[in-house]
Amino acid sequence: MRPTPALAAGGRTVASFLSATEWMLPSPATQVHTISVLPSRLEFAFSNLTTSLRNGGGNGSETGNPKFQIVRDDLLHPLANGNKARKLDALLPVLRHCGATDIVTCGGCQSAHAAAVAVHCAEWGIRPHILLRGEQLDVPTGYNLISLMFGNVTYASRSLYAQRDEMLYEHAIKVAGCSGTVMWADEIIGKDLGLDEDTTDGNGSRKVMIVKEGAGSVQALLGVMRLLEYLSGLTLFGKDEKVHIVVDSGTGTTAVGLALGAVCLGLQWRVTGVMLADTLERYKQRERSLVSDFEKVFPQIYHGMVEDATHDNLVQWVERFSPRRFGKVLEGEIAMCRQVAQQTGILLDPMYTLAAWEQAVDLCCGDSAAKVLMIHTGGTLGLFGLAQRYSPQFTTGEQS
Repeated sequence: MRPTPALAAGGRTVASFLSATEWMLPSPATQVHTISVLPSRLEFAFSNLTTSLRNGGGNGSETGNPKFQIVRDDLLHPLANGNKARKLDALLPVLRHCGATDIVTCGGCQSAHAAAVAVHCAEWGIRPHILLRGEQLDVPTGYNLISLMFGNVTYASRSLYAQRDEMLYEHAIKVAGCSGTVMWADEIIGKDLGLDEDTTDGNGSRKVMIVKEGAGSVQALLGVMRLLEYLSGLTLFGKDEKVHIVVDSGTGTTAVGLALGAVCLGLQWRVTGVMLADTLERYKQRERSLVSDFEKVFPQIYHGMVEDATHDNLVQWVERFSPRRFGKVLEGEIAMCRQVAQQTGILLDPMYTLAAWEQAVDLCCGDSAAKVLMIHTGGTLGLFGLAQRYSPQFTTGEQS
C-alpha cells in the first residue's frame, strides 16, 4: 500500500499534491450530461442532449435553448451515492493507513452516508458499525435494507440523536473492548500515526475510528477538490472559462470543498450552495470552520491562495425556491421529479437534488454569461422512504 503523503507539501502545487494522495476511488471521472430547457405551456420541459447525441439523434431546434451541465455523481457507484463516495475518497485510505479495523458512524434510516460507509468499508475490509436513528415511516425499509446487506447495524431512537457524539463514542468503546483503542477520525488527520498493515497490534485488539455523520471533515474536502480538478480538465470547460456550480447542501461540506478547490486551482468558478438543513449563519459558521481547519492541516496548500477576507464568501449560500423545514415535501414536487425522469432519464429526489435542479434551471435561463454546472449528489436512497410516506403520489393509476 502506498502511504499517505506527508502533509508538508513544500512548494508543490495543489494539482501535484492531489496526484500524490492515496484515493479510495480509482479515478475521479464521472459522466457529465447536457440538459436543454425547452419552452413549454407549463413551467418548463427538458431534454437530455447527451443521450440524444449518444443515440445519434438530437433536435436542431434545441440549439438556441438555455442549457446547463449536470455532473452525474449519482451514477458513480451502484450502491453508494456519489457525493458520499467523494467525501470518503481521501478519508478511508487514511483510516486504513492508520490501522483501522472498525469504523463507527451514524445516520438516519435513509441515510446515504450510512449506506456509503457500510458499502465502502466492506469493499476495503474494514468492519462498519452503523447507528441508525428512527425517522417516521422510513424505519423498516432503511433499517432492514442496510442491516440485511451489511450487518453491524444498531438502531437508536430519535431521543438519542441530540447526544449523537456521546452515543458514537459509547458504542465505539463497546466495539473496541478492553484491549482496543478508539479515536475520532478528525483527530488523526495531519498526524503520522504509523502504518499498520496487519491492522492489529498482534493480539487481535481492535482500532476503532469514529466518523461523524455526513463525514464533514477536512479530509472530505480533498475528494471534492479532486472532482473539481477533473472537471476543469474536460474540453467542455475552458481553463479561463467562467463556470457557475450549483449544489444542494446538507452539511455544506461539498459546496465548501468545491469553492476552496476553485480558489486553490486558480479557476474562475463560483459556487452556489442551496441551503436545506440550517440557517444562513450556521452555514457560514460551518464554512469558516472548514476553511480554518484546512489552513491548519494543509498550510502549504492554503498559504497565499486564500485571503482571510474570503472566509465568509467562498460560497454563495441561497435558500431553495420554496423554503421549508428539512424533510418536508411540498405539493407538486414529486410530480416534478417524475417529469424530469421521464424527459431526461435523470432521477431527482424532492428533498435534496430537486433544489439544485431548480436553481440550475433558473440560472441558465437568466442573463448570466457563465456556464451553469449542477452537481448531482445522489439522494435517490431517500425515494424509498418517500414512497412509503407519499404512496399515492408514486402511483399514476395507469394500467401497464
